[in-house]
Amino acid sequence: MRLDELLRMPVDPTVKGWPARAGTLPLGEVGAKGWNLLREDLPLPAAVIRRSTLEHNSRWMRSFLERFDALICPHGKTTMAPQLFARQLADGAWGITVATAQQLMVCRRFGVARVLMANQPTGRQAIQAALAELADDPSFEFLCLIDSVRGVEGLAEEVRAFRLDRPIQVLLEAGLPGGRTGCRSLADALEVARAAAAAPELALVGVEAFEGLIREATPEASARKVEGLLDFVVETAIACDREDLYAPGQVLLSAGGSAFFDRVAQRFRAANLNREVKVVLRSGCYLTHDSQMYHRLFAELCERTPEARRIGPGLRPALEVWAYVQSVPEPGLAIVTMGKRDVSYDAGLPVPEQWFRPGLHARPQSLGEGFRVTGLNDQHAYLGVPEDGPLEIGDMVAFGISHPCTTFDKWQLLYVVDDDYRVVEALRTFF
Repeated sequence: MRLDELLRMPVDPTVKGWPARAGTLPLGEVGAKGWNLLREDLPLPAAVIRRSTLEHNSRWMRSFLERFDALICPHGKTTMAPQLFARQLADGAWGITVATAQQLMVCRRFGVARVLMANQPTGRQAIQAALAELADDPSFEFLCLIDSVRGVEGLAEEVRAFRLDRPIQVLLEAGLPGGRTGCRSLADALEVARAAAAAPELALVGVEAFEGLIREATPEASARKVEGLLDFVVETAIACDREDLYAPGQVLLSAGGSAFFDRVAQRFRAANLNREVKVVLRSGCYLTHDSQMYHRLFAELCERTPEARRIGPGLRPALEVWAYVQSVPEPGLAIVTMGKRDVSYDAGLPVPEQWFRPGLHARPQSLGEGFRVTGLNDQHAYLGVPEDGPLEIGDMVAFGISHPCTTFDKWQLLYVVDDDYRVVEALRTFF
């Protein structure tokens, strides 16, 4: 990737998390400043990523992919941080997944060579953004989704008008009744696939689905519904194969979601097609993981797939948001300087995990039992504490998060820290 431009970008005190007296610095020089979170060199709240955990998670996923004979095209919308994209690609990612034209342009600006848009491009601006990139760079590879004949027609029409000299690669999207996008029946899917195969402007290269929104009353029920969707993907892929609807080459079977990637790899690898199958996972949250939702879902994954447990210690939470205790207005309550503008709350409230008192502690201390976030305002959190709890005004508290996607999007700037909370790198996001 091309990160030189990014590393030269200036950061100044108008950016959340930047020290007010640091002035303006290029992003790439931050790691050399010697800043330390525990020394209060950063204003709080601040979002930090533990480097050692980031590296651990990346190694674990690489081992998983090798064991299950799959590739990964992680969803960039999780972090929208090109520096993390570069890390993922260096670790063997097949490409980067996006959802919108803006996300595509971020990838292209910094040199991502293969992008999968996990959406059916709709509207002239979105389609032409991709076509212009393909026209400007013959080495660029772009894939997108289709789930309707009208979508196929609109995409093909734009390619013709643009006079692109190569077809757009498309994956047929399979869905479930009551779900989001995707064909709901085999008959509908084949109708769309036939339309794509008949359009010289398009090249049908595979079938895909998104399993990330499936949540039933029990883990077992969720797994059954996911397996039903994956079976439908395979059924559709086989039917397209029988009718010879694919463009020449390998057939891609792909699924997004960070909760059932074990099932995806197992089911798609076992698909019996007449062509070679390439299995592409699109999980985005594995890199930083979290302390609640994905922590729980990963435990379920390891329970149902013992082979994943045998890889070694699993995914760990790398992302933390730190804040100060600002007020202790009554027994059992502390108010901290972090709120809805700083941390995710759509999939569970943040989890208080560590505390640190400058001048007292050498290292962060575990909070133990009895500490719980009970509510959030825009800039404040209500932290329930035991009546004999140790927290005082000015103490620093580290919170684990639930759902990394909606924590990253609240920060233009995050810091990568070592195990002593020394800042080793600053990350820029593009939401």
